[in-house]
Amino acid sequence: MSKADAVDTAAEETRQQIIDLLQGFTIETTPGSAAKIPDYREHLRPGARVAVTFLPGSDFADTVATARRLRQEGFEPMPHFAARSIPSRDALEGYLQALKDSVDIKHVVALAGAVDSPLGPFESSMDILETGLFDKYGIETIGIAGHPEGSPDISPSGLQEALTWKNTFAERSDASLYIATQFCFEAAPIIAWDKAIRAAGNHLPIHIGVPGLATIKTLINHAKACGVGPSMRFLTRQARNVAKLMTVNAPDKLLLDLARYKALDPDCGIARVHMYPLGGLRRSAAWSYAVADGHFDLKPKEKGFNVTLHIE
Repeated sequence: MSKADAVDTAAEETRQQIIDLLQGFTIETTPGSAAKIPDYREHLRPGARVAVTFLPGSDFADTVATARRLRQEGFEPMPHFAARSIPSRDALEGYLQALKDSVDIKHVVALAGAVDSPLGPFESSMDILETGLFDKYGIETIGIAGHPEGSPDISPSGLQEALTWKNTFAERSDASLYIATQFCFEAAPIIAWDKAIRAAGNHLPIHIGVPGLATIKTLINHAKACGVGPSMRFLTRQARNVAKLMTVNAPDKLLLDLARYKALDPDCGIARVHMYPLGGLRRSAAWSYAVADGHFDLKPKEKGFNVTLHIE
């Protein structure tokens, strides 16, 4: 094999690794943004799994309505259950019953929620998992929070204790658990975290959070609000050039690095990608499908890739 042929083969392997990583990606929406989307079928493919976020102070009826609409339009909704925003066990069961009746819900995400003082008896996602209500209502998959760059609210030892508990809980639940992470901007912290929790006994698959297409300014604002840690340096380096603040950033380098890691490390815990459409669902979904379909060219020197379709 010539040197040129070897380069072409390596490039094609890298392309396929990226394509494989993007297969079956999930994405999320909010009830507020749903009101601005006439038809999700214009942006998402049939059967796509769509997380429905729950913001502090929201009405869960809006979550149910958004999940119902997603189901009617041909998608698999994954509503968030924010433990600290649930006023009682009866309320939690009422939410599940409403979703079962109107959506026949199978997939959920269980989180603590960004509320300083719990509205009811639940302090953490572990508290709502322990009720057994998700099993009672036939939930098949449950996403639980993962923090590749740590949490401003929980110590590293606390995070590890919680993850150990959730691994143990997964063994006695009828549902399959997976880790759904906050978004990051660089692969190194994610890879180090995956190796660390694996060494500590994690067996749950990871759905890694990836920021969708958005301007540098928008990404920085979301990162600050969500407590994103070390990988935010990726953005702040670019933000030193004020002219770049309104430049749309794509997560191509992040995905290339994660795809290679997943392909080369047989023990890698990353199972799939979850897209955070911070700059809008339409653009992030179109870009993600383009990558999953192979419509991209690799950049020189492993610096990422460029999508070859026009994304408006």
